[in-house]
Amino acid sequence: MGFAVWIDQDLTWAQGTHEYRPMGSAVIARSDLFRIRDFSRFKRPPGRLAKSYIGLFGSLEEVNQFLRSQDIQKKFRRRETFTRSII
Repeated sequence: MGFAVWIDQDLTWAQGTHEYRPMGSAVIARSDLFRIRDFSRFKRPPGRLAKSYIGLFGSLEEVNQFLRSQDIQKKFRRRETFTRSII
């Protein structure tokens, strides 16, 4: 079992394999967690994600634990900008 993970702006992609049989790929919002039912053999992560590759994980639980960690939340936190009125 193995899961490759990419984080690209507001999306998180994962591609999984189980022994010899590919599970396919899944895409979720960056604030969400993966479930087995999210994976489809018909989804393919886009090739442009090579720069946003995070790593290889041994289980889906490890992937979700990583996504819940405070460090990753801080690193990929969206920078919000507020406009003040000058009236």
